[in-house]
Amino acid sequence: MNGDDDRTGAGDAEASGAGAHAPIDLQRIQRAAAGYAAIVRETPVLSSRTLSDRVGGATIALKAENLQRTGSFKLRGALAKIAALSPEAAAAGVVAGSAGNHGQAVAYAARVRGIPCEVFMPFSAPNQKVDACAEFGARVRLVGASVDESLIAARERAEATGMTFVHPFDDPDVIAGQGGVGLELAAQVDDLALAIVPVGGGGLVSGVAIALKSLRPGVRVVGVQVDRCAAMPASLAGGRPVAVERAAPTIADGIAVKRPGELTVALMREWVDEVVVVPEDAVAEAMVLLLERAKLVVEGAGAVGVAALLGGAVRPASQGTTAVILSGGNVDAGLLASVARRHESQSGRRLVLLTRVPDRPGALATLLGVVAKQNANLVELTHVREGLDLHVRETAVQLVLETRGSTHADDVLRAIAAAGYVTSTLA
Repeated sequence: MNGDDDRTGAGDAEASGAGAHAPIDLQRIQRAAAGYAAIVRETPVLSSRTLSDRVGGATIALKAENLQRTGSFKLRGALAKIAALSPEAAAAGVVAGSAGNHGQAVAYAARVRGIPCEVFMPFSAPNQKVDACAEFGARVRLVGASVDESLIAARERAEATGMTFVHPFDDPDVIAGQGGVGLELAAQVDDLALAIVPVGGGGLVSGVAIALKSLRPGVRVVGVQVDRCAAMPASLAGGRPVAVERAAPTIADGIAVKRPGELTVALMREWVDEVVVVPEDAVAEAMVLLLERAKLVVEGAGAVGVAALLGGAVRPASQGTTAVILSGGNVDAGLLASVARRHESQSGRRLVLLTRVPDRPGALATLLGVVAKQNANLVELTHVREGLDLHVRETAVQLVLETRGSTHADDVLRAIAAAGYVTSTLA
């Protein structure tokens, strides 16, 4: 798979021309950014005292692409690709395969430019993302069980109809469009020393690195992947795309790319200083920190850079500003709630315990009186009468309590034990 092969279908053949083979340089990125300037938002750069304190006082800034139209940086590349089409190719329309951000971006860009669009999505795609693509005017086709199957179907549709297949990352026009994030960052942060960028297929980090290093050669660019689907380290070491053999499910699904592209691997070897890998748990904690302290909803893929800083995988610049690109904010509400609950439990602010009480009137009230005296808030109570070795005259109860933190939670547990109850805590 390479940059030219990813231009599938008759529409691609017409559109590729000399531009497809031109180098991806600063001038090409600037032209792409100028072409979509009236549509794309210039996303803000936000300071973060919390992150600065957590990493020893270094200056940390957040480039909030999660606030971009359609919720991610992907709109930039989609608009750049469509702008590069010939009139004939544009009239035939575009087609994409995606489970989320890329599909929404292509659908939105096609609507803005007034051209037909089809998006192939797996049956497992979240309903809100399917609905968003349809609301943007795309014809949504649900196929297969994975994004890979959707991509194959989208390519086949392009070949059969003459529509242009829009690759999510391994395309020169798409990469040039994503480079606009780097142009903005260079203009917004005068003392930029380090940029930390999420990496899936490599389109964003390639474009950002080319833009930044062309304008400021001294800036370091570090890419970040999640450990459950980290194809890039081996690919960069070998100089060619290497597929992940067993990619595990991840909350950073936006960068869960099993095989990077020929073009992006080559560009990253030339322009990107380093790629690091972070664990899944660190990504979840970064999402919660951004939600609680920065008041930003950021999806797992967008939070990996913050995870890298917090976990020490990347050391911030000692001089100048370290900027972290928050690449997207399209997170399922149920997943976000689950991540927040998990954090509450791990920090001791959510206590789940199981104990037994006599099965007679007033017994439960006595237990809850102990909890109330400790100023813990009862969130949920469940009677458990099956699956445990219980006496005929007793019942088990599971309590979900809100506390002020781990110290308060320990106080609650000691008080319950002192009142004669035997408890077990649950995650």
